[in-house]
Amino acid sequence: MKQTDFLNTVLPLKDKVYRLAKRLLVSSDEAEDATQELYLKLWKSKDKLHQYKNVEAFAMTMTKNYCLDQLKAKRSGNLKLVHSNYTDNNISLQKDVELKDSVSRVHELIEQLPEKQKLVIQLRDIENYEFEEIGKILDLEPTAVRVTLSRARKTIREQLIKQHNYGIS
Repeated sequence: MKQTDFLNTVLPLKDKVYRLAKRLLVSSDEAEDATQELYLKLWKSKDKLHQYKNVEAFAMTMTKNYCLDQLKAKRSGNLKLVHSNYTDNNISLQKDVELKDSVSRVHELIEQLPEKQKLVIQLRDIENYEFEEIGKILDLEPTAVRVTLSRARKTIREQLIKQHNYGIS
């Protein structure tokens, strides 16, 4: 793969790679290091990248594996979902506080999910990957991805309903 082909194919993935690394490693610094390390590995193997049908899925799989190796090395179980901040200038202060509280609660609930469910939510709901792509990245069948995502969402939904109905008979 030529340098220009490499840059046109792999460089646009930088933000997705970083977000997945940050989601897995929590630390921005560690996510940046992981992104750099991944790009170095991709650059070294640029002549072999043409053999992969989906370079993006390959890069995301490499990211996931690298980050999981880093976590195993540190024996850290801290995982965090990366989200984009949404702001609307027309929201009242009370509504803003309620929204932030709800987002915070969803993050807490996601943190309680099993690791596979956390990854599937990150890749599907945050990164907008298709089920087949997630399956390739996580080495799962698309059906298993759907079931995992459904279970994760159901658990979060049930916990939120339970919280909102607290004290109401």
